[in-house]
Amino acid sequence: MSLESTALSRVKPSATLAADQKGRELKAAGRDIISLAAGEPDFDTPENIKEAAIKAIRDGKTKYTNVDGIVELKEAIVAKFGRENGLTYKTSQVNVSPGGKPVIWNAMISTLNPGDEVVIPTPYWVSYWDIVRLAGGEPIAAPTSAESGFKLSPEGLEKAISPKTRWVFLNSPSNPSGAAYTRAELKALAEVLLRHPHVWILTDDMYEHLVFGDFQFSTIAQVEPALYERTLTMNGVSKAYAMTGWRIGYAAGPEPLIKLMAKVMSQTTSNPSSISQWAAVEALNGTQAFIKPNAKLFEERRDLVVSMLNQAQGIHCPTPEGAFYVYPSVAELIGKTAPSGKIIANDADFAVELLETEGVSVVFGAAFGLSPFFRISYATSNAALEDACTRIQRFCAAVK
Repeated sequence: MSLESTALSRVKPSATLAADQKGRELKAAGRDIISLAAGEPDFDTPENIKEAAIKAIRDGKTKYTNVDGIVELKEAIVAKFGRENGLTYKTSQVNVSPGGKPVIWNAMISTLNPGDEVVIPTPYWVSYWDIVRLAGGEPIAAPTSAESGFKLSPEGLEKAISPKTRWVFLNSPSNPSGAAYTRAELKALAEVLLRHPHVWILTDDMYEHLVFGDFQFSTIAQVEPALYERTLTMNGVSKAYAMTGWRIGYAAGPEPLIKLMAKVMSQTTSNPSSISQWAAVEALNGTQAFIKPNAKLFEERRDLVVSMLNQAQGIHCPTPEGAFYVYPSVAELIGKTAPSGKIIANDADFAVELLETEGVSVVFGAAFGLSPFFRISYATSNAALEDACTRIQRFCAAVK
């Protein structure tokens, strides 16, 4: 008899965490490894946020809190949505969870029944698919392409929706592609969703502040107020504030859904870390001055990586609008022979051979539901990126 439950057997471990862990193990064993696998800013958490956490500890704010967040943080989130997104919420419409994944899990386990479908555009963040499956739902792929800028078309959305559809996921800017929807593109998707009142929308805006050039960020409940009552707008402090390890994600939506999510938390995680919550209050209410300069640094890194990858034989790398990822194609390398003598049959083989030959850790495209591609996180130093891209160029030049 297997120890693993039937529910858990429906999911796979996170491929991004696995790739990052493999890189760490090889580095610990003495290999010269550059990991471009993890989606984590290389900047340190700003000092004002650290000081707020230290003050919270010294002030004894180390006890249990309200299960889904302290009022002060919910007020800061309400103010953020009003200030930056033109969305009006009450604190009773806000959920604070220990990270973005728990926000999604709490929403899915609260609302999905066996056979319910969740439409997920590909390529998707690795956890969407498996969280839905673990919660008992059926993920439905809505394919995009490099030619479409990795953005879901209204026609593609319409085709994916069925009477069984419970949710549609949107992620802009996207992990893994960096693609971001314009206001007009969101409006076109909203027109489809208005025709299907049984469908709820979860929009993952975690990379909201990491958009480049003249791109203007929008979120779907802002673009189409008629969808407000069935949209869960998710965000967090991980990416914009370099607070990945603090584990604070949040969302706002209809009060009945928020109550269900709190009910789940009451019997699972309980509250997020009290100290992290007070740090997040300062993140949202304090100075935002570092956000644009950080985004500008990411934009410069994007341009460096796109330029160097497009000089690699057999790789085509689109230029994304945001986040800190690129999602290049390796279609021209499939079926060819790696420097080791092994055939590159798919993008997973490409990632393995690149790591073994040149010591560069990336995540293969099949993990995100769309092949033959791979994901690079450029949230590291320019020197490391130049070195890694030079190695990738060298690897590709040696493919026969």
